[in-house]
Amino acid sequence: MLDAVRTPRATPGRPRHRPQALAGDKGYSYPRFRQWLRRHRVRAVIPERADQVRQRAHRPGRKPAFDRAAYRRRSAIECCIGWLKEARGVATRYEKLAIQFLGVLKLAIIRKLLKRLLAPLSHTA
Repeated sequence: MLDAVRTPRATPGRPRHRPQALAGDKGYSYPRFRQWLRRHRVRAVIPERADQVRQRAHRPGRKPAFDRAAYRRRSAIECCIGWLKEARGVATRYEKLAIQFLGVLKLAIIRKLLKRLLAPLSHTA
């Protein structure tokens, strides 16, 4: 999924293929995943699981850095995904081909935005 990301740069040049940071919940807190992020120079904004905190007491090394403010901004993405899953076709993923699912996803976004844009007009009439 990260290979599909294109982040525009402030300076001219090719867009970045990898984000500067990746925020995830505790389900992504695995050493191999953190190593992959380090190898690709992506900062991990992932809290440690409770079992990892207990294990760290027995092993030497530095505690992984955790940016609490960046992690809180992750809620905007979670809200957007929840907003999109109100569309039944997106939530159940009836379309199995990626290209068709992308079309359903775009239609759901258009429908939600139109509903939001037209809502003030329907209340005044």
